[in-house]
Amino acid sequence: MTYQVAPVQFNKLGKKYHFDYNNLPIKKGDFVVVETVRGIEMGQVATELVTLEEKDLVSPLKPIIRIATEADIRQFDENKAAEEHVMKRTKELVKKDELDMKLLNCEFTLDKSKLIIYFTAEGRVDFRDLVKDLAGEFHMRIELRQVGARDGARVLGGIGPCGYLTCCTSFLGEFQPVSIKMAKNQSLSLNPTNISGLCGKLLCCINYEDDLYKEYRKELPKLNSYLRTKAGAKGKVSQVNFLTQIVKMDYETGGSEFLHVSDLDFQPKVEESPSEENEDSE
Repeated sequence: MTYQVAPVQFNKLGKKYHFDYNNLPIKKGDFVVVETVRGIEMGQVATELVTLEEKDLVSPLKPIIRIATEADIRQFDENKAAEEHVMKRTKELVKKDELDMKLLNCEFTLDKSKLIIYFTAEGRVDFRDLVKDLAGEFHMRIELRQVGARDGARVLGGIGPCGYLTCCTSFLGEFQPVSIKMAKNQSLSLNPTNISGLCGKLLCCINYEDDLYKEYRKELPKLNSYLRTKAGAKGKVSQVNFLTQIVKMDYETGGSEFLHVSDLDFQPKVEESPSEENEDSE
């Protein structure tokens, strides 16, 4: 069975969630009101309607309640305007209670029945008194949600080691697992300072070229392996450039030479050897 669904985002770089379009005249860019696990929220239709197989649905489809009205949009704007005061007051209460947590942002559900506050912390935080104080002040349900270092960096933003805005604040919609194995595949320095982002975790960009490097590794000899050139000279592979497919051969008879892999008596691997794909995954 197939379903026509509307991909909805709740912030510019957020994950897309699928909803039953409920036979509404929905198009890309429309603001819609939906029910989520957090409550009634307003999101934006990210693309035109898409067709999904039942097996591709990760959870039961909920219908879009309505296309957002002017009143919905006005309420949403009022909620956004109130967030600055909420953050200021929450910071004061966190300081008063001496809680070891870093506040990131907050948001109201559209009907203002719930206030959700996001924070990061090194460990578990006992925020029960903080929740009581906030509930007493704002007179609504309060949810404090601890998020990971990557999500925290996305909220704060910054400049990456490449000199550009961090991927998570400019275009990256969802985080993909990144592992030390990927860094090793690309012959990157394993110094944490060189391969870690502002969040302290492995750089997201290590994942971008990983598939390409895996393919190159099948087509190139291993470092420190012994091979013969097609001319018959035997030597040791001392350097490998994956992108140009050039290797450096140190000959047994002395001297060295840079050669293209096609000049070597070498058969590419048919399959990769088994590896621990989840080694130190983050």
